[in-house]
Amino acid sequence: MTWIARPKFHHASLTKNEQGCTRRDYEGTISTLCAGCGHDSISAAIVQAFYELSIAPHRVAKLSGIGCSSKTPTYFLGASHGFNSVHGRMPSVLTGANLANRDLIYIGVSGDGDSASIGFGQFAHSIRRGVDMIYIVENNGVYGLTKGQRSATADEGTTMKKGEVNTDKPIDMISMAIKLGASYVGRSFSGDKEQLIPLIKGAIQHRGAAFLDVISPCVAFNNHAGSTKSYDWVREHNEAVNQLDVMMDHEEMVLQQSPGTVEDVAQPDGTVLRLHKIAMDFDPTDRIKALDYLERHAAEGELVTGLLYVDRKPKDLHDHLGTVATPLNTLGESDLCPGAKTLSAINASLR
Repeated sequence: MTWIARPKFHHASLTKNEQGCTRRDYEGTISTLCAGCGHDSISAAIVQAFYELSIAPHRVAKLSGIGCSSKTPTYFLGASHGFNSVHGRMPSVLTGANLANRDLIYIGVSGDGDSASIGFGQFAHSIRRGVDMIYIVENNGVYGLTKGQRSATADEGTTMKKGEVNTDKPIDMISMAIKLGASYVGRSFSGDKEQLIPLIKGAIQHRGAAFLDVISPCVAFNNHAGSTKSYDWVREHNEAVNQLDVMMDHEEMVLQQSPGTVEDVAQPDGTVLRLHKIAMDFDPTDRIKALDYLERHAAEGELVTGLLYVDRKPKDLHDHLGTVATPLNTLGESDLCPGAKTLSAINASLR
């Protein structure tokens, strides 16, 4: 087996941010995912977002579960803290870490199988509790790591690579996140870096539960005609907020599109992708209208992307629990043990 590693040498002319770091300092190891996998584009967007915000890598903790998506933290922020948990349990591990040390920036990377199936309850409770995090679901509608079974986000009526038709109703992670109380909610496409990078930057700077559903086509098992998570289908049915920069397998496709317009993009294989871009007058602060907007465009067969909802006055789990500003993992014995007299008073108040 041949191992390929990134060179540690950085050319002196590379541009540095305010931290004195180059973009290379935010990268991880070389990806072992399939060539053209949308997950690699998401990793690149995460790298660019943290680099542009000049965030020191040691201030970040990245967590994941199991699946192709959960492998990706290896490919970005190599100098950050990291923990790879078991299948579907990333949200509870992230919650515990956040409670212990609120000073870190937490990014949880998951997949549609990891979060919409075995980890659905974990996803729901971390969102409703308002954990201060960037929760990214790399959504391809398929279990790519186990060779192509449909996931809970696969749309009804879509066909899998072997021709099986899905008769189950899909779980819409975006609607669920909004209803559960996420205070920053967006959806994007892995090939649309001009939209995805600002969405990630906004999520990083947001205090509270920030959730991003990123459609990320699986080039091996779910990038065929009949799939609503393929590159072709997403390009044809996407209503996007920002300019598009689309990657198709090894090639990059660029589209300049005005807000509020619909563009048909011809693909090399003869198919056409329809992109519908959200108008600039869309109000992401209205929760009810955001849900209605999602439902109306879903009925028209359009995939809405962009910043869909944001709470201008968010609260996080620490606000709800009333914890101290000092990270709990730094509290000493005198802080944690108030003494017998204080404990007796607390016990008496509970009788």
